[in-house]
Amino acid sequence: MKIYDISQEVFDCAVFPGDSKPGRIDMQKISRGDVCNLTGINMCAHNGTHVDAPYHFIDGAKTIDQVDISKFIGYAYVTEHNGQITAEDAKAIIEKARDADCMCPDKTDKASYRILVKGDATVTEAAAKVFAGENIKLFGNESQTVGPEDAPKAVHLTMLSEEIVLLEGIRLEGIPEGVYILNAAPLNLGGADGAPCRAVLIGTGVNELPTTD
Repeated sequence: MKIYDISQEVFDCAVFPGDSKPGRIDMQKISRGDVCNLTGINMCAHNGTHVDAPYHFIDGAKTIDQVDISKFIGYAYVTEHNGQITAEDAKAIIEKARDADCMCPDKTDKASYRILVKGDATVTEAAAKVFAGENIKLFGNESQTVGPEDAPKAVHLTMLSEEIVLLEGIRLEGIPEGVYILNAAPLNLGGADGAPCRAVLIGTGVNELPTTD
């Protein structure tokens, strides 16, 4: 069994333009004579590797603590794409994920429910509509935002309106395409629009997928 850490280190992580960077506070230090080392953190909930809740773009929608935890944990399909993801690209990605569902021992939780895109990819509004119409649980990408950086609202609204969890800022370099078990459970931040997470993949992508038993 192989475990891939697909998360960014927090203090040196990528930050969406205009968001504050994570700050570390040494609240106590043994070297200063304190009883222990104690670290404080000041950060935006969307720094580094994080998940978006519907409330991020939809006032009154579910906050991160209200999203079903099962959406963040289960089988996921990793595929590679660079450039804009068109509607046709999105359909092809969905089909590849469905073809890979046969690798999932638990047929109630399919890889096509969670899709992770490796590469420098940007979801277009047309592609977002395709994903939104396919009842997927989670969509993940390496960028700090799922849509165009200069105009992210339409893509977010389309996908979050269908309660698709958006997992942004993951790192998939060196990870083969295929099916894995994903754990991207967020911090339980009551009332928040998103939260950091320590996302990991378990498996090799081919023929050696562990079961969830």
